[in-house]
Amino acid sequence: MTDYIHYTKISSKIECAMGQRVSRIDFEWTYSDEPHTSRRKAMLAKYPQIKKLFGIDPMFKYVVTLMVLTQFLMCYIMIGKSWSMILLVAYCFGGVINHSLSLAIHEISHNLAFGHAYPTANRWFGIFANLPLGVPMFMSFKIYHREHHKYLGQDTLDPDLPTLMEAKLFSTTFGKFCWVCLQPLFYAIRPLIVRPLKPTQMEYANVFVQLVFNAIVTQYCGWHVMFYLVIGTLLTMGFHPIAGHFIAEHYMFAKGFETYSYYGPLNVLTFNVGYHNEHHDFPYIAGSRLPQLKVIAPDFYENMPQHSSWIRVLYDFITDPAVGPYARHKRKAMGLDS
Repeated sequence: MTDYIHYTKISSKIECAMGQRVSRIDFEWTYSDEPHTSRRKAMLAKYPQIKKLFGIDPMFKYVVTLMVLTQFLMCYIMIGKSWSMILLVAYCFGGVINHSLSLAIHEISHNLAFGHAYPTANRWFGIFANLPLGVPMFMSFKIYHREHHKYLGQDTLDPDLPTLMEAKLFSTTFGKFCWVCLQPLFYAIRPLIVRPLKPTQMEYANVFVQLVFNAIVTQYCGWHVMFYLVIGTLLTMGFHPIAGHFIAEHYMFAKGFETYSYYGPLNVLTFNVGYHNEHHDFPYIAGSRLPQLKVIAPDFYENMPQHSSWIRVLYDFITDPAVGPYARHKRKAMGLDS
């Protein structure tokens, strides 16, 4: 009887905690311009040598190609494997490569594979890097990510901002856990609801090439292997240590700060996406050179709030009632011509 009462008390505490509601009831509305443009000007004025970091990393395209070829090899290796083995390998290995490729796509969207002088080469290389993900995303991501940088924090214009419906629906501890697991779905659908843009010819090309690739994989390797690619992409963009960067980048963990960096070891797997303040300050510096930017201009970064663990970010986001989908800086949209 004592054990039963103890178990019941623990269960009640867990249920209470999982049902705990967030303390915020609105976004953090701000009436100043996004901070990175002014920071960029100040940094260049003080440290003009930063300009030497601009441009591509010549090794980047070879690293990405090797990652894609590794997944091609894995398609062969995974033929005939059990569903449990597919799920395990997808979550621990294949999905990690796919998530890393999604961040390679992030680099390519800034023309950091071949440079601004070769936009077509960047586009087709991005479509190539997209293949193991199983879901056509590169060209759409490139378009909407440009909006994120241009309209950072602007309501209805920045596609990275959670909608009011998301914030209201996922306002408990359990709701936030579900929201984290469903991040890939929200990232894919949100821009199409908030401000859909007319698809381009290259977006159609991205879809066509991806469908042909998927058909080839299914024909010669089987549905199990196609599932391995797609489920790896979805799982590692949801409740996964690497996916902590989605929340770490812009969710407000410290009052008054809109963008946060992470300088931990997972940057090795993610093309230094953790250097996120640095990236927004200078989007045309390759990820591999962002640590050098921090060394050149330490006074602009060392005193800013930063994350030490993406796992801790996920834990705090889910369990801390002060954090949730509402914990984002928003500013009124200034218009498409701003």
